[in-house]
Amino acid sequence: MDGAASVQFAGNRALRLRVVSVGADEPYPGWLWLTGYVLDRRDRAIAKREIYVRHAGLRTTAAP
Repeated sequence: MDGAASVQFAGNRALRLRVVSVGADEPYPGWLWLTGYVLDRRDRAIAKREIYVRHAGLRTTAAP
């Protein structure tokens, strides 16, 4: 996640998230709630987070 997904992840606050669920409701068009685990540089889960992001700003990566 970076600033394209939400301003809360801009700059050095970007993170990688292994998504485990997507919220059923779409509070505003193009926005959604994701639940997942923040990954460190070695792809280890270090924290569980629930985040609110723009769908258009998300990028996928290859599985490790």
